[in-house]
Amino acid sequence: MIRDVAGSYRRALQDTVAHYCGWRPDAQIIDALKSEGLWNNDWDASIELIRRHGNAAPERDALIRIFSGFYFGGDPDGNSAQWDGFIRDEPLLVDAAFFTQLTERCCRWGFVSGAEPPSARFVLNQRLGLKDPPLIAMGDAPDKPDPTGLICLTDQLSAGDHPETVFYIGDTVADVQTVLNARTERADVPWRSLAVPPPHVLNNPEVRPAYEARLREAGADQILSSTMAVLAMLRSHPSTP
Repeated sequence: MIRDVAGSYRRALQDTVAHYCGWRPDAQIIDALKSEGLWNNDWDASIELIRRHGNAAPERDALIRIFSGFYFGGDPDGNSAQWDGFIRDEPLLVDAAFFTQLTERCCRWGFVSGAEPPSARFVLNQRLGLKDPPLIAMGDAPDKPDPTGLICLTDQLSAGDHPETVFYIGDTVADVQTVLNARTERADVPWRSLAVPPPHVLNNPEVRPAYEARLREAGADQILSSTMAVLAMLRSHPSTP
């Protein structure tokens, strides 16, 4: 988890649902839906919330246009300098130095994201200043919790070597289930799921314990307080390529 999407993807989901049915789901409702592990894609989550509210499901391509209008505020495939949507309101949860430190520890790293490629590249390349890092984004592989993207990235990073440990960091039940599914398909790889509750949960003591409990019940190997906390975890872990 490298950015806080409460004011961007989450807000676009809420506004998209409200656009179609006049009802705006709150964070707890969205979290409850996400905890089912089936709705990692925010377009599909929007449609499902509209349906559960008793409205007819909208046509998917039309909904995507509405959602993208809120999120990008411009052509997703166009010049990002012209975007004026919610994507401009995403606090970063890591910095470039974080990845430098991972590399100094001889860790190989990359990204499996449910975000559209323009969104992922904007954050990684422009905001974090990373030079075209390994990335599996929406459309490059089936949506999580299908493990195809994670397995493909792992094979790419391993480059024929057998990894000592593969850590995957995520903030949803679908992220945890992706690791469990990867274990089923590639039992030869030592997969570990690291779960980090999103900021709107971490900062809310009333909902954090239940959210973390759902991540543990889903199979998370370890709950961290932030993505940056990975560095401290690695310092206490044996050498991790």
